[in-house]
Amino acid sequence: MRALKSARLGADFSKLWTASAVSNVGDGITMVAGPLLVASLTSEPALVAGAAFTQQLPWLIIALISGVYVDRLDRRRLVVVVNVLRGLALAVLAVAVATSTASVPLIYLVFFLLGAGETVADTAFSAMVPATVAPGQLTSANSRMVATSILGNQILAKPLGGWLFAVGAALPFAADALTFLVAAALTSAVRITPAKPPAGGSVREDVAAGIRWLWRHRLLRTLAVSMGVANVAFCAAFAIFALYARQRLGLTEVGYGMLLTTFGVGGLAGSFLAPRLGKRFGARALLRGGLIVEIITHAVLAATTEPLVAAAILIVFGVHSVNWGIIVATQFQTAVPDELRGRVGSVYALTQVSGAAAGSLLGGLIAQAASINTPFWVAAAAMTVVAVAAWRPLRAA
Repeated sequence: MRALKSARLGADFSKLWTASAVSNVGDGITMVAGPLLVASLTSEPALVAGAAFTQQLPWLIIALISGVYVDRLDRRRLVVVVNVLRGLALAVLAVAVATSTASVPLIYLVFFLLGAGETVADTAFSAMVPATVAPGQLTSANSRMVATSILGNQILAKPLGGWLFAVGAALPFAADALTFLVAAALTSAVRITPAKPPAGGSVREDVAAGIRWLWRHRLLRTLAVSMGVANVAFCAAFAIFALYARQRLGLTEVGYGMLLTTFGVGGLAGSFLAPRLGKRFGARALLRGGLIVEIITHAVLAATTEPLVAAAILIVFGVHSVNWGIIVATQFQTAVPDELRGRVGSVYALTQVSGAAAGSLLGGLIAQAASINTPFWVAAAAMTVVAVAAWRPLRAA
């Protein structure tokens, strides 16, 4: 049934969709196995946490440059080359682990390369989707992309990554290397017309053109700024979520893990509901309603001490966050000219990552200065301001 539905969107989209599904499983495997590998080499918490930060760091320092080259070069070939290189980097790590020569610096280097490749491949991949489906099919296409991402990355890959690491520490990295090569092969078979490269100019001029275009588009600027601030609020609150779950909700480690799965449950439901909700309510109502959901979610989590209440609101939040993401992706893919999608997309991504990084730093400071639930109250207040400021500009959605 799933294959038949995909066929309606065309063979080229099916290849992109499958490539995305395969690589998402691989990403999820490494996301679990990476910290386990570092923890097997060192007991320093900072070094273990540093592995995840190393992979996120490229988004902060080269995302805008990556967007320029996504617009300058053939996107399909770019994704293929980057995925092959990421597969080779992971193969080197797998060999090092298998021969007991892996070290923390090597892991950091490989993870930095994976993150750098991600800034290119993810930006190019998103820009390719509109070339494989009709404009009216973008919501369905993005919904299916998100569904496979949640199912593969958040649900299937996590236990698989842990199991592979237990069987043999090198296996998860070898498996992820293979998924990159498979994704590269699938992407190479996609037939799309290359985007027209920008007129000759410096990298700085091309970056500036992307920033200017986004800033001048009122709706997309509103979406970018709103979600940048929302990420500050969300990550400030959820940076201390493990402590919140234990101290405020009285959950054990197992209960905390089960609570986290509610994000995936809500997100998966949201990915399937997105096309129907879009037809029933429209983008404007869903975007405005999503801001209300953000406020309510943070306020409920700040006020409650009941795990079931927290789980219920997190499921609702999961539905909202996926719907918001699908709507935003569709709005960007529809409004941004093809030759600018890489640069504008990278600017948007940078606002999100910067917001998340800032929020993660602020959350611990706020909780330490006040109480464990204060970051949630602060997040609710911040999202109230965002909702008021964004309400009128969202009319254009």
